[in-house]
Amino acid sequence: MKTNINEFNKYRSEMNDKILNSGFRDFNKFFALDNKAYIDGALNAKTKELMGLVASMVLRCNDCILYHIDRAVVEGANRQELYESFNIALIVGGSIVIPHLRFAMEQLDDLLKEENEKTNNS
Repeated sequence: MKTNINEFNKYRSEMNDKILNSGFRDFNKFFALDNKAYIDGALNAKTKELMGLVASMVLRCNDCILYHIDRAVVEGANRQELYESFNIALIVGGSIVIPHLRFAMEQLDDLLKEENEKTNNS
């Protein structure tokens, strides 16, 4: 079943709320650490999201790939920057990354189409 970014973000938000409100404080500590890792610092947020994308592709996590592509686009990454990031993942991870490269390409096309539609409707 194909999920669009809105469905993915809704599900992610609902489940994160469930996790963070479970009462198990260690979950909250990890989520806070994760959030802080991607804010501007010596490296800007876009660069960090692209790094997260590469790691996600090498680790073969499609949910993570979709999340980081979306965040990278929001942070201003263009198609060429994303292609270069995909290529780094392919070089580092090897042929096992190819199915995830297919997924990333499909998601990128959908996300950039949605971004273009938002821009054109504004």
